[in-house]
Order: sequence, then C-alpha cells, then structure tokens
Amino acid sequence: MSNVKSGGAFGFLRKDHIVAKPGFNRWLVPPASIAIHLCIGSVYAWSVFNPALTKQLGVVAPAADDWSLASVVWIFSVAIVFLGLSAAFAGRWLEEVGPRMVGVVAAICWGGGFVIGSVGIATHQLWLVYLGYGVIGGCGLGLGYVSPVSTLIRWFPDRRGMATGLAIMGFGGGAIIATPLKGWLMQTFAKAPEFLGAQETVTLVTEGGRQFAETAAGKVEVVVASAAQAAALPGGGEAGVYAVGTGNTGAAATFLALGIGYFVVMIVAAFLYRVPAPGWKPAGWQPKPAAANGLITSANVDINQALKTPQFWQLWIMLCFNVTAGIGVIGVAKTMMSEIFGTTMPLVVTAAFASTYVLMISVFNMLGRFFWASTSDYIGRKPAYMIFFLLGTLLYLSIPYFASTGSASPSMFYLVGFYIATMVIFTMYGGGFATIPAYIADLFGTMHVGGIHGRILTAWSTAGVLGPLAITSLRDMSVGSAIRDLASRVDPAAFSEKFGAPLDQLDSLVAAKTVTIARLMEIAPAGTIDPTPSLYNTTMYAMAALLVIAFIANMLMRPVKEHHHHDEPKLARVPAE
Repeated sequence: MSNVKSGGAFGFLRKDHIVAKPGFNRWLVPPASIAIHLCIGSVYAWSVFNPALTKQLGVVAPAADDWSLASVVWIFSVAIVFLGLSAAFAGRWLEEVGPRMVGVVAAICWGGGFVIGSVGIATHQLWLVYLGYGVIGGCGLGLGYVSPVSTLIRWFPDRRGMATGLAIMGFGGGAIIATPLKGWLMQTFAKAPEFLGAQETVTLVTEGGRQFAETAAGKVEVVVASAAQAAALPGGGEAGVYAVGTGNTGAAATFLALGIGYFVVMIVAAFLYRVPAPGWKPAGWQPKPAAANGLITSANVDINQALKTPQFWQLWIMLCFNVTAGIGVIGVAKTMMSEIFGTTMPLVVTAAFASTYVLMISVFNMLGRFFWASTSDYIGRKPAYMIFFLLGTLLYLSIPYFASTGSASPSMFYLVGFYIATMVIFTMYGGGFATIPAYIADLFGTMHVGGIHGRILTAWSTAGVLGPLAITSLRDMSVGSAIRDLASRVDPAAFSEKFGAPLDQLDSLVAAKTVTIARLMEIAPAGTIDPTPSLYNTTMYAMAALLVIAFIANMLMRPVKEHHHHDEPKLARVPAE
C-alpha cells in the first residue's frame, strides 16, 4: 500500500523516500550536483566532434557523402533548445517527485542520447544523431541542469548563491574535462583508411563529381589527402589516395563510451541526493526579517502564478540578453584574436597562444559562476546584476577600440586590454547563469524555485538561436559594407585585371567568394586602412545595447506583490532569508 502512495515500483526515487535523517551533513549534496553538471557540461565541447563527423566516411578528408559542417553544427543548438524546453515543461514535475527521480531520468536521457547518436554515426543516419544527442540528450541536459537547484537552495538558505554557484560551476567546467577526453577517445578508437598510393601512381577517374580509383577489384571511391591531412591520421600517414569507407574516425565508439560513462556517473550522483526534512534549517541560523522594500521574501509564489508577474519576465529578459551577449563574444573572440593580433604580433599570438586563449575562456566561465554567485550572497542579487550589465556594457564598447587600435598600432597594451576585457566578460556570462536561481528564490520563495528556474531557462534556448543568428547577420552586413567601400576606392581597370570582370559584377563576384576584403586590399590605394578589425564593431555595439536593456529590467526590479503569494500554512513554509 505504501508503494502505491509513494509512486509504485519507482517510489524509492521520489523525494519522500530521500528525506535526510537528523545529523546529515549537507556538504555531501554539492558534490553530487557538481558531478552531474560536469557530465552535462560537456555539451560546451561539442565542436570537438565537428571535424570527425564531417569526414566520417573519408576519415582523412571529407568524402562526397559525408555530412557538411553546416548540417552538424546545428546539433548543438538543438540540444540547447531542448535543454530550455525540457527544463520548462518538467518544472512542476521536479517539485513533485524530487531531485533523485529527475536525476535518474536525466542520466537515462543524456547517456541514452549518446548511445542513439552512436548508432546514427555508425549507420550514417544524421537524423538519429539529431534525435539522440539533440532531442533526447537535450532533454537530459535540461533535467540534469535543474535537478539540484531547488535542493541546494533548501540545504543552503544561508548561502544560496554559493550553493547554486558550486553546482553550476561544474556545468561551465565540463568542457575543460570533456575536450581532452573526447579527443583521446577518438584517437584511441580511430582507424586509418586503406592507402592506395601516391596520387601520381593511382589511376583516378571522376564521375558525377566523385573521384574513383581503378583497381584490380574494380572502381573504388576515394579521397585525395594532402600531407597535412594524412599527418593527422592515427600513427600518421602519407599524402595520396585513400579508399572511402575503409577507416574509422572513432566518433561512433566515442559516443558509445561517453554515453555509458556519463550514465553511470549521473546515476550514482542522483542516488546521493537527499532533501532536508520540512522545517529544517542550519544550526544557529535565523532568517533575516524581510525589509518593507527588500527583494528577499519569506513567502512563496506558485509556479504558474509566477508567469503572471513582471518580475518573471524581467529575469527572463536579463538572462536572455546576458547569454546572447556572451555568445556574441564567444563566437568571435578566437577569430578576432587570430585575425587581428595573430597577423600584427605573430611572435606572441602563436597557434599555442590561441589554443590557450580558448582554454582560458572555459576556465573564466567556470570560475565566474562560483565567484559571482558567492559574491551575490554578500552584496545582493540585484547589485550583482547591476555590475554585470554596467561593467559588461563598458567592456563590450572597449573591444572595438582594442581591436582596431591594436591592428593599426601593434602593442602589448592593446592585446592585454583585449584579453582582460574578454575574460571578465566570460566570468559575468557564467555568473549570470549561476546567480539566477538564487535571485528567483529571493523573489518567489523556495517552494517552486526549481520549476520557475526551468521556465526561465527558455531564455537560454532563445539566446542559443538568437545569438548566432544576430552575430552572423551583423558580421555579414559589415563584410558587405566593407567590400563595397573598398571597391569604390580601387581603380576599375585594376579591379578588372585582378578579377577578370568589371566592377558592375561585384555582387556576383562576392557571392562566388571571388572578391574578398583580403584580395581587394591587394589593389587598394596606398594608405587604405584594412577594415577587417572593424568587422566586429557592429556586433559588439549591438551586444552592449542588449545589456543596457537588461540593466533597465534589473533596475526596475521590485518585490513580488502580495496578491501573487501562495496561500499556505506558515508552518509548511521552508525558511528563507
């Protein structure tokens, strides 16, 4: 009978079966949360798979039937979209069943998504990779992301920001572990394709755009690899002709191994979850009395009622625009570093320097989650976000200055300025994620904080689409404007000689990628300034504008009005600050 009341065969996973006994050490809960977030945080290392997935058949080089880069990069975006959607729709269920049940389902979805993706890669069915990693795995991301939030806030009512910052720090740091792990696994499972010989020793024929080699066994589809491509094969290789479909990038086996590994770690972590008994509070701690105009409430707001408050949508806008702006920097920072400082300071900004820069992006993203969330415990959530948006706006406006001036007058000052500005931005990008759950608890109480957090995470899904779309559109506009400006400066005769067509065919030449900024600069009048460093200016100004809007939304934040509060017995309330 008790089984039926508590959820049937899986009742042992529900929250009424994981109530901590007196004397339980609350510091045992954060490690379980961090473990789950480290697993799902590997989504930030998705780009590691892109090279392998785009040459799964050719292995050494893309074959005709291999997936294009454009077809695989959106798998990451699909996963982020379903992260937000699953977190939103599962919010109330999370509050009903507790973190262990949700953690177990997250483990099944995230691990199972990798396994299904593995089958898709092995059978070369891209839709299975989208379904497995993108849809099912994305649902695991959302469930795993929100499962510890409400639990940690209830265990640490005295240090809400620090507690959620600890767990969400794991999500930011997941890529630091996953990037080398994925690379090592793919190298371990990879197999070089069959080498048919140097290009001049093999008879090649082209049919329908595909290349084939004439062999004793008949025609064999092949790819021709350069020395650099062959050198990247496991154990190295020679430049020449390789048979399609005879090797393995190791991606399918890596997906399978990761799926199993993540499932095991997340299941163990989910079973370590405990929830505090009703009315529990840390020894010696007393809730602070709520000020008449303070943002920290001792009441609670129902998950559905929260959507009817302006505070919910203010938080949604704040998270969406902070994430969109952060993606704006992440999307172009490495390119800017390589294109601007790599050409003007080649002895400093080497390939190793650029790789370290990318690693530091993840490090500062991770550290910012813990630092800013913990800091918000002392200065308050609203002041923390005021810093994010005010300082962030200034830093975004400084990036075009460091980039353009650093290109015109190469100096370590501009390089260091650019580096520091972007790293501080990354800390606040991560800090925005980590601090939002505590802000929600302050405004809406702790009763439905996990569910409300889940619905606000739809802002992340929106930013995951809006950010890349805005960045590419703005940059394309800047490129087009720069090309037209340069074309108006060059001598028409020199243009015709350079590109074999008159200036009035500029648009078609640009569309065919025949005319580029770099090639126009080769015939531009002496003293013409290269517009490449300024290509990112519009993007950075737009991101700064988004933060100004977010700043206003945070500045206007007020306590939730009493008529939105949940009508409940006072004794049933979980203590809040």
